[in-house]
Amino acid sequence: MEIGAVAAMRYVKDGIKAAKLVMDHTKHTLLVGEKATSFAISMGLAGPDNLSSPESIEKWTIWRQNHCQPNFWKNVVPAGSCGPFHPIDVSSGDSKASVKHLFEVTQQDICQGLSETNNLLEQMSSHPKFINRHNHDTISMAVIDKMGHVAVGTSTNGATFKIPGRVGDGPIPGSSAYGDDEVGACGATGDGDIMMRFLPCYQVVESMRRGMEPQDAAMDAILRIALKYPDFVGAVFAINKKGVHAGACNGWTFQYSVRNSSMQDVEVITVAP
Repeated sequence: MEIGAVAAMRYVKDGIKAAKLVMDHTKHTLLVGEKATSFAISMGLAGPDNLSSPESIEKWTIWRQNHCQPNFWKNVVPAGSCGPFHPIDVSSGDSKASVKHLFEVTQQDICQGLSETNNLLEQMSSHPKFINRHNHDTISMAVIDKMGHVAVGTSTNGATFKIPGRVGDGPIPGSSAYGDDEVGACGATGDGDIMMRFLPCYQVVESMRRGMEPQDAAMDAILRIALKYPDFVGAVFAINKKGVHAGACNGWTFQYSVRNSSMQDVEVITVAP
């Protein structure tokens, strides 16, 4: 029952290390935003640093050139585009003006945030260490040591083109990760805005506590979400304290990797939806 998490932490690469510092050195569970960045740097982590990659910069540049807005509004048109958006079935002009103002303020806030970002980036090293699409995105990992202790953690870049301020399920206890020495662990990835409503990893671990095998526990957690949101995309893996593992997913074909002390290399497990 030890936990640490950070969210919306910019300019510091090592999110998991920052989360562990929160766990090891504070009585808090979750630190967020610029103060999470300040905490991480004050505890010795490298930063501020430029975490952009050439690919992400190119994607963002094209998005900005098209005058796009965050793509996570609902009850707007065009729903599948990048804006500008307009409300659906607005009964009065005042309501429409209010929604329009909301989008304008959001766009203004984005520009202000970019200005602040550029000012900070000018102070950074001129030799940033870039990452690419082959070695980033959501990573959830569970470990059982020789003493039987269980540890699990998740890190993620979050959703592309999100509304500023959004926090996904990565730092939410029981959603993207959960573990218990007496039972085992679970990790998750996918549509965090949907999955966090169900705390799927807490559900998996509690199902295993009640006697379910990892396969059944993983399937049960995914099915609970799919019954309410059939189109959601997500996956979980489950491992009990004996090392028995399984995965389940919805909306995509999911892979996870396993290695124990008797294996020479990792084994990649493919899970069909």
